[in-house]
Amino acid sequence: MKKVEAIIKPFKLDEVKDALNEIGIEGITVSEVKGFGRQKGHAELYRGAEYAVDFVPKIKIEIAVSDELLGKVVETIQNTAKTGKIGDGKIFIIPLDEAIRIRTGEKGNEAI
Repeated sequence: MKKVEAIIKPFKLDEVKDALNEIGIEGITVSEVKGFGRQKGHAELYRGAEYAVDFVPKIKIEIAVSDELLGKVVETIQNTAKTGKIGDGKIFIIPLDEAIRIRTGEKGNEAI
């Protein structure tokens, strides 16, 4: 099992969620986060004054997947979240030792 964490642009969330649903992903966790990468934030104008926005708003999606679905999930996120512009985000794949469904006690792939 793996945990997939994807940092994407906020306006891409619905599109990514729908695409993941189409390939059979039944559960995701979504968080509103802020951060920066190579772009180091950006400048904005407010009432005629320019100011720096150091942290850019992003969406973090977390999904626990079986090893068999990993490639399909990563490909779906990558293709759906891509705009071709700076700040499209990142995908992180983390080993997941165990998953337990609290309600039933199921473990492993059955829990996800």
